[in-house]
Amino acid sequence: MKESKSITFASNHREFTSTLNKRVNEYFKLNNVNRHANGEMVLKTIFMFALYIIPYTLIVTEVVTGTLVLIPLVIIMSFGVAGIGLSVMHDANHGAYSNKPWINTLIGYSLNLVGANSFNWKMQHNVMHHTFTNIHDEDEDISPRGVLRMSPHSAWKSIHKYQFIYAWFLYGLMTIIWVTLKDFVRIVRYQKNGLAKKHKANLTKEWIILIATKLVYVTYIFIIPLVFTSLLWWQILLGVILMHYIAGFILAIIFQPAHVIEGTEYPLPDDKNMLENNWAVHQLHTTTNFGQQSRIFSWYVGGLNFQIEHHLFPNICHVHYRKISSIVKTTATEFGLPYKSVRTFANALTSHMRLLKKLGVKPV
Repeated sequence: MKESKSITFASNHREFTSTLNKRVNEYFKLNNVNRHANGEMVLKTIFMFALYIIPYTLIVTEVVTGTLVLIPLVIIMSFGVAGIGLSVMHDANHGAYSNKPWINTLIGYSLNLVGANSFNWKMQHNVMHHTFTNIHDEDEDISPRGVLRMSPHSAWKSIHKYQFIYAWFLYGLMTIIWVTLKDFVRIVRYQKNGLAKKHKANLTKEWIILIATKLVYVTYIFIIPLVFTSLLWWQILLGVILMHYIAGFILAIIFQPAHVIEGTEYPLPDDKNMLENNWAVHQLHTTTNFGQQSRIFSWYVGGLNFQIEHHLFPNICHVHYRKISSIVKTTATEFGLPYKSVRTFANALTSHMRLLKKLGVKPV
């Protein structure tokens, strides 16, 4: 996959974009609300880190022992990993956590703390996915991934007929692949295709950070338990795999229904490499909300069930999405534009599965 150098968005719907931006800005100004993190966000950050750190501490200090206790602790850690990814590092790496860049950078490195790499994530997610959402050969989130076909424009293989079944088992491998392989492959790719250079990245620095933080991760997640506890190496390895498998599954089932779901669109540029709509309207056509009524669900997933609001305003902290969602929906409706939403999370997953099944059918 090459970095896009020529795809452009149309300049239509300017009135919608300006009206929406004006109304959202007025909401924050009139209500004297800061668009970055608030007290609720700080408490959530502490909670998500606690979900990860406290069970780890109990394990390595052997305050508690025995399989019946250790497995639940590992499962809690997995929810901590996913929670940090969904609710903490995600906002920080979008620059939405704080108006101070150094705070966003520091908290963004929480991704490195749990084994992945902040730089690679920003390139893939912020640059490729948020700019070219659901565009074949541009959005790496829907790019062909082995036995998964996420776009009608990707090549079809006979095994795809069964992806609506086996995809769910593969989703759990997401963070395992990130930690062990994907980070190294991606940083090389972004170096070769010029994306890193375009964004003025210091690749020597990024390589040092990647390798150093991987070593730190391996040290505390594997070596320290091996040295300071009575656990055997294979027990520790199985625990780490279980933790990442559950965390990866959680992350995948939150991110996938937002774009790979019935009713979503996969626009292609015309022969002049121009897309039909401007960037904001493109997001409305390629993004779907789900489960917006559940406050507990929204709280844990970092407001990412308000995916439309997130894509339109990624620099706004997710704790504000519920409030601005009515503004976005009203404005979109006023201008005759789509505002796609599925009532429950379960319905979204079912719709995602149905689309996987449709994408598994051999194109005529």
